[in-house]
Amino acid sequence: QVHLQESGGGSVQAGGSLRLSCTASGYTYSSRCMGWFRHATGKEREGVAAIYSGGGYTYYADSVKGRFTISQDNAKNTMYLQMNSLKPEDTAIYYCAADGDANSWWDMYTYNYWGQGTQVTVSS
Repeated sequence: QVHLQESGGGSVQAGGSLRLSCTASGYTYSSRCMGWFRHATGKEREGVAAIYSGGGYTYYADSVKGRFTISQDNAKNTMYLQMNSLKPEDTAIYYCAADGDANSWWDMYTYNYWGQGTQVTVSS
């Protein structure tokens, strides 16, 4: 049984940083990708970043390029999202997802496993 657990959310002021972690159990990194999504109030869930360990590729939404960095530590079965220069519009619940199609990493429906989410709040 696959279990994903996010941590690291919290409240920061604009310009600050947070690092989210997603620890996976029962999941083997494979030819599928893992990703981060976020869901802000009144908006649809959107893909933020994804990583495909098979080829060492990373993918980012335009809104976070240059500010967020996705990485993973296979030895720890953990994926990270380093978020710098945070903006109020980054406020959302952030979800970890696994077993997605790298060719459509931004599409939530291609992922088979999800964490419970962690709240990120950025104040101005």
